[in-house]
Amino acid sequence: MCGRYASSRRPEELVEEFDVDALRIAAPLEPDYNVAPTKEVYAVVERPPSGEQAADAERQLRVVRWGLVPSWAKDASIGNRMINARMETVAEKPAYKRAFAKRRCLLPADGYFEWYPTQQTTKAGKPLKQPFFIRPQGGGTLAMAGLYEIWRDPARADDDPDRFLWSCTVITTDAEDDLGHIHDRMPLMVERDRWGSWLDPTAPQDALLDLLVPAAPGTLEAYPVSREVSNVRNNGAHLVEPLPLEEVVE
Repeated sequence: MCGRYASSRRPEELVEEFDVDALRIAAPLEPDYNVAPTKEVYAVVERPPSGEQAADAERQLRVVRWGLVPSWAKDASIGNRMINARMETVAEKPAYKRAFAKRRCLLPADGYFEWYPTQQTTKAGKPLKQPFFIRPQGGGTLAMAGLYEIWRDPARADDDPDRFLWSCTVITTDAEDDLGHIHDRMPLMVERDRWGSWLDPTAPQDALLDLLVPAAPGTLEAYPVSREVSNVRNNGAHLVEPLPLEEVVE
């Protein structure tokens, strides 16, 4: 699964990198080196401007909440446990199939975290886990495949500007060999030359899964980082810095 990631790019950088046509955010997000479920994150989507047809879709940068809330949900709390959608079932599961058909997105990330169980144990007798940060070799931005939804809060008035909640989920797949020893799942990536096809809300559904591929072996690097990242209250660039070897838990 993907349960934490880092996102430090400024919106201006993402607009340029992802060829965004319209910046649809009220205010920039602060750099976040410990993105956790229910936090706000950036998403690249393609939607028509208000009143226009789907064929006139523009590429937008939006702020959404991590943890997808289906349009039919009775309340938003369901999103707390819907942070990942498995590639193997995303086109069929009721919670995701509508979004998969028409509301796909890219979720920019510096990299993501996974925890590896070590031979040491905690006071409770459970394996002590060492966090790893996984990012593109040499830096750069990951374009994680995602879905987004727009949920109407029935408790809010029609004129309430916050009546619609935008939310998202990360699509995952089996981890490639170099990373599988850390965790058996990983986010799916969308290659740059496939961004347009993936984001296109009119794309035929039977071709969508072919656009998604695990990262090619050798394109990502993983290294141990501070266990401070395990606490969502901790943040800062130091969380993605390589941990000195003498501090690595084995």
